[in-house]
Amino acid sequence: MQAQLASSALDEETARAEVYGLLALLFYAAPSALLYGRLQVAVTQAPAAGALLEGPWHDVVAAAHACSLTEARQEFDALFGGVGKPEVYLFGSHYLSGFLNEKPLAALRNDIAALGLARDDAMPETEDHVAYLCEVMRYLIAGDDVEVANLTRQRTFFVRHVQPWFPAMCEAVAQHPRARFYRALAVFTQAFISVETQGFDMLD
Repeated sequence: MQAQLASSALDEETARAEVYGLLALLFYAAPSALLYGRLQVAVTQAPAAGALLEGPWHDVVAAAHACSLTEARQEFDALFGGVGKPEVYLFGSHYLSGFLNEKPLAALRNDIAALGLARDDAMPETEDHVAYLCEVMRYLIAGDDVEVANLTRQRTFFVRHVQPWFPAMCEAVAQHPRARFYRALAVFTQAFISVETQGFDMLD
C-alpha cells in the first residue's frame, strides 16, 4: 500500500511538471507541427489529477481539432506577436504594475537568482514572461536538486510570482474576440492554477 501511495504521488508530480512544460511551450511560441499534432490526438482525460481539469482539457483537445495548425499559428501571432504593443500581454509586470520592466520583474529576478537559476541569453523575453515562469515551476517540481526542487520552494515561488497574475492573463486571452484555440488553453490554464492554489493551501 505504501508503495502504491508513493507511486501515485510521483505520478501526480510528473503530471504537474508536464502541464507546466506544455503551457511553457504553447505560450512561448506558435505551436510546432509535432506538438500540435500530438494535441489533436491526445486523450481527453486530464493530464493532471483532479476532475476539475477534465472538462477544460477536453476543450483544449477539441479546439485543436477545430483549428488547423495554420490557424493556431496565426492566432498566436495575432494575440501575442506583432510589432509594438501586442493584443494580449504575457508578462507579469504588465498585470502587477501596469508597465513592463517594473519592480515585480526586479523582485522576480532576485528570487530566481536565489534558486540558482538564470535566464538563457538566447531568450529575448524578460523573466516575467508566462513561459519562463512555467519553466521555473516545472524545474521546482521535477528538478534533481532536492534543496531547490521541493514543495516549500514551489509554494513560495507560486504564491509570489504565478498566482497573483496568471488568472488575469487568462481572462485577457479568453475574452479576446480572435481567441479560439488559445481561449480553450487559457480556460484550462486558469483551472490548473486554481487546482495548484488549492493544493498549496492544503499545506497549511
